[in-house]
Amino acid sequence: MKNLFEIIKKQDLDALKEFLVEYPRGMDVETEDGVWALHEVMAQGNLEMAKYVTEYAIVNMNLIDRQGNTVLHHGVLSKNLELVRYLVERVDSPIGQANLHGVTPFDLAVSLGLKEIQAYFEEKLGASPEELYHNPIRRGMHPDPSIVRVGEDYYMVNSSFVFFPCIPISHSKDLIHWTVIGHAVTNPDWARLKGLEGGRGYWAPDISYNEGKFYITATYRLNEGGLPQRMQMVTSSERPEGPYCEPVFLEEEGIDPSIFTDLDGRRYMLLNRGARIFEISKDGREILSEPKLLWYGQNKKASEGPHLLYKDGYYYLFMAEGGTGMGHRITVARSKELMGVYESCPYNPILRQWDDKRLIQCSGHGMPVETQNGDWYMVYLCNRISTSGYAILGRETGMDPITWTADGWPLVNSLQGPSELQRKPELACGSADSEGNCNDTAPAGIWSEWMTVRGETAGSYEKQDGEVVLHGNGRDLNSLDYGTILVKPQEEFCFEVSGKVCVEKRQAVDKCPAEQSEEANKGAASCPTDSDWDAGLTCYYDENSYLKLALACRKGKLGVLSAEYVDDRYVTEEFIPLETEEPEAEFKIVTEHLKRTLYFRQDGGWRQTAVLENTSYLSSEGLKKGKRFTGATAGVYVNGCVTGRFAEFEMKYF
Repeated sequence: MKNLFEIIKKQDLDALKEFLVEYPRGMDVETEDGVWALHEVMAQGNLEMAKYVTEYAIVNMNLIDRQGNTVLHHGVLSKNLELVRYLVERVDSPIGQANLHGVTPFDLAVSLGLKEIQAYFEEKLGASPEELYHNPIRRGMHPDPSIVRVGEDYYMVNSSFVFFPCIPISHSKDLIHWTVIGHAVTNPDWARLKGLEGGRGYWAPDISYNEGKFYITATYRLNEGGLPQRMQMVTSSERPEGPYCEPVFLEEEGIDPSIFTDLDGRRYMLLNRGARIFEISKDGREILSEPKLLWYGQNKKASEGPHLLYKDGYYYLFMAEGGTGMGHRITVARSKELMGVYESCPYNPILRQWDDKRLIQCSGHGMPVETQNGDWYMVYLCNRISTSGYAILGRETGMDPITWTADGWPLVNSLQGPSELQRKPELACGSADSEGNCNDTAPAGIWSEWMTVRGETAGSYEKQDGEVVLHGNGRDLNSLDYGTILVKPQEEFCFEVSGKVCVEKRQAVDKCPAEQSEEANKGAASCPTDSDWDAGLTCYYDENSYLKLALACRKGKLGVLSAEYVDDRYVTEEFIPLETEEPEAEFKIVTEHLKRTLYFRQDGGWRQTAVLENTSYLSSEGLKKGKRFTGATAGVYVNGCVTGRFAEFEMKYF
């Protein structure tokens, strides 16, 4: 076979025509780098050749390369405005379709400084880059969104599972920039998280507002083996950021509660399976009636996440269906009467990702909100799939506009599925910085930046002069009694996390629960205690899967520890002894999708300790064990009866 790519590179149209006569399907080849012949034609920028291939060759114009780039991405690379115009106007290649790195053709034109192409895209979209936003709007672990508007302020809650404080509450003025302003449960005794396995705890919260109070409800999911396994938590506050009152736990089986207030002021809770409804007291703390099924859904598989909306004489019932994987979706039904019968929308599902090669997948579990200007939006759960094939960031929050049909049905993003690039709502941000980010007030103290697992043990955490101080309790990260870890969600596939650690003997905040005997590891002159310990950086999913890069003491010797824990054991563990007796060092983990490279230094240059090629165990799909509904996080930890002092912690995204 003649070398097709040489023909394309030479832009020899006659030779290409001869080639395609001999090999009609000859365009169906790719380079070693995963770039298709079709894409190479577009990247060359020869408009005549591009037109011939498009209109006469056997090609798939939806074809993407291994990085998710479309024909329009490659057309932009050609810098040929007329070719770009042809692909947009004649082929209908989307300007806002992102590749697997989240880059759209519009973004590419902007980053390459292609002013003419950028201006053309702005004309077609009717918006400048500053007037557009990228999905997801909440990046990293922000699953199961629920939203409410009060005046010109928007408040959102997301699932927190066994992470503490429980159920973050975020505020926004423009639906794009969000700040966590508080949590629904901040008292560890009220949280009831001790002993719970990862992925349990608080599921699918809902926030609502009624008669001057904010109400938050969520499913409280316990471990297997006892009853009840699920209860519905309800708490309330007059202030959106809290403090919230001591929660009650309603013993009604089901998940994904939401609270709806009817026109007559009576209040109801909805739960799955399907959408079941029962009346509750005005304060939400008592069940007043037996549940009744309103609608089981259109897909009739894993129907959950019900939300009610009253609009223009109809009760609209929104549902999540299909499970939280690739078949996830949002459906809707309506009725003139609260108790039904509900009619399924003829356009269902109103949101679903139909293309399994797009960046954003698993879109569902949504809730609508109306702006003060009368526009409508849907916030929903979604995943971004890495080039590795894993959704390591966990479930995130996306948003797309809702339009209403002439006969009164809501359509999300004109039924095109989740968008990757979208026009911003016409809402003022209020007080904003020079980059347009809304300035907001975050809660004071250590929980303004961090979260931990299974509640706070008194005296475990401190902030001192810019340092974070953790007092170890003698447990390791695989223990359900572990409690000295502080983490933040990983927000992008490629990032760097770094920080300094200094380890000292645990101060007498209280007695270390797992203190080893004085006979253990005698002769550890260079270690702060006679017991083994480690303290440093961690990339953490749950007690079943995490990695460590830390300063450590093993058998009385100070060193650097690199370790991976998967399922029920450490699958890799390397200890590098140090010559110094100073228990302090600087650490860095560089992440590129599943690959993580580990470094440390002590008064010198960076030294590589390990290259972990496949950390898929930090994703929900990477291990089949328990309830894996969260996402990858990164932070600091202490294992053992020592105190770790952490400074200059930073998560830097590429």
